[in-house]
Amino acid sequence: MEDILKIADKIIHNRLLIGTGKFPDKSLVRKVLEASQAEIVTVALRRVDADSADENILDYIPESCIVMINTSGARDADEAIRIARLGQAFGCGNWIKIEVISDNKYLLPDNTETLKATEVLVKEGFTVLPYMSPDLSMAKRLVDAGAGAVMPLGSPIGSNRGLKTEELVRIMVSEIEIPVIVDAGIGWPSEAAACMELGCAAVLVNTAIATADDPVATAEAFSLAVRAGRTAYLNSGIAVNESANSSSPLTGFLRNIK
Repeated sequence: MEDILKIADKIIHNRLLIGTGKFPDKSLVRKVLEASQAEIVTVALRRVDADSADENILDYIPESCIVMINTSGARDADEAIRIARLGQAFGCGNWIKIEVISDNKYLLPDNTETLKATEVLVKEGFTVLPYMSPDLSMAKRLVDAGAGAVMPLGSPIGSNRGLKTEELVRIMVSEIEIPVIVDAGIGWPSEAAACMELGCAAVLVNTAIATADDPVATAEAFSLAVRAGRTAYLNSGIAVNESANSSSPLTGFLRNIK
């Protein structure tokens, strides 16, 4: 059976989601998306300028990709809701990454305001993917509110520190029925693979790709790592032993040679 990811009514084959911030040249965005074969891309609304061919990031995104507006800059639920509605009015569709941040130092999401925004936007027909601090109780509330997936952070935004919330994410994966997508902090393809080996449905990467020496090659590496991690999760079944277990016989060979 083909391994696919379903969010709302969309079938997703590539489990690497990519953000569009921090690229030194917007033309790299298209090259990165094509090299990685990513199908979902996040865009901050402030980068959407329909009146400017040079500044409108949407011009660099292949039509095959699902554009997910993120509510970057929102400090509370009301601002996030307003950004989502503006994005829809600009023709960006109804996929929304809720990002509500009132903490200016660590940029950690405000789970309570995120839940409020999710409840309103789901009722308005949006497909909502909330970015959140990993918390099982809040994740369950977001599920009840109708979120299409939950997106716990791996470590602070743009830090490239990796999956520092591993145990909390592991618990969420085991208890949440909708997709769990790690967002923020993933700095290396190996870390993306580790997320997938936990059973995460996908990962979202931006900074590690956009600021790499070769963003295109790095995006391809992340895509391969996500695929490898997912394959390992589905098929490996590796047992962990406390003691050594030789892969070849240790007795009876040399003593039989005369």
